[in-house]
Amino acid sequence: MEAIPGYATTKKIEKEGDGPGIAKGNNVTVHATGVVKETGKTFWSTKDPGQQPFSYQAGVGGVITGWDQGCLGMKVGETRLLEIPAHEGYGAAGFPAWGIPPGGTLFFTLECLTIQ
Repeated sequence: MEAIPGYATTKKIEKEGDGPGIAKGNNVTVHATGVVKETGKTFWSTKDPGQQPFSYQAGVGGVITGWDQGCLGMKVGETRLLEIPAHEGYGAAGFPAWGIPPGGTLFFTLECLTIQ
């Protein structure tokens, strides 16, 4: 895992992509799968039946901090694993409705589909 400067979240490129990388303010569409490190349970996946790829504006706080910063630089076709500590994820409260415990560390696998 590689450090993201200024953050506790770390990243690992699992598959290289092509073209320019995601920059702050880009509109991005990704496939995303989130797993709670402590339990090994998947709490969300855009690849599950009935789910759709997720679109958001990168680097502006529209998603949790670890994801928001961890996606920057990704290229179309790239798959990246993020390890996001609680304080850059859902914090001390967690997100019980999704099965994320208080102080839970998250693994997110992101696959960049489009960058605009």
